[in-house]
Amino acid sequence: MNHKESQDLMFDIVTEKSVLKQDVFNNVILNFKILKQVLKEIADDLRTRVGHVDERIVIEYKETGEYEAKVRVAGDLLIFQMHTNVFKFDRENSLWKTSYLSENENRGYCGIINIYNFLNDSFKYNRSNDLGYLVGRIFVNFENHFMVEGKRQLGFLYNDFINNVLDKDQLKSIIQSSIIYCLDFDLLVPNYDLIKEVSVRDVNKMIDDSRMRTGKRLGFVFKSNSDKPE
Repeated sequence: MNHKESQDLMFDIVTEKSVLKQDVFNNVILNFKILKQVLKEIADDLRTRVGHVDERIVIEYKETGEYEAKVRVAGDLLIFQMHTNVFKFDRENSLWKTSYLSENENRGYCGIINIYNFLNDSFKYNRSNDLGYLVGRIFVNFENHFMVEGKRQLGFLYNDFINNVLDKDQLKSIIQSSIIYCLDFDLLVPNYDLIKEVSVRDVNKMIDDSRMRTGKRLGFVFKSNSDKPE
């Protein structure tokens, strides 16, 4: 291959992939804007309904940036975060064996929206050692086909990447499933042996910034369709 052919090949690769990734990115950011609207609508509706039962229960939506939004539901905090990069499915992924991807490899490039669950108090009291958990992640391609990799219903209700097309109703369903899962995912008492010894320095530090690490599950590792602590 001579220099001219190499230059032409580089041009073709750069322009083709750059255009594709821009198409994916633009589509994901559009969906993320819709997701934020839906999050606010769900929070507003839930806050109104819960307020009639107990005004102490806090339901709050907060947009924390172009690529991040939070919703607090009582003691739980869900963070929805859009990754700014575009990813390609691993070659070992079974989706490559489907006609949908084999007909057009570009369909295997996706943007990702991650869904995390934290305790609201972890942020309120700046407990930097507390744990949060990846509840699920939404994959979206340039044709707006999507799938969700996640826990419980998130892992099997939205896994038809070939046929599922993302819209406002689908986003609402995903958000509701995420909130339901997090509310049902309770805070467990830490093992006594993990916290039975503590130094004076640690106690003083805990008073200052609540150093003792807290999480719904200590030692939890994210795995699709599995809720078993590792």
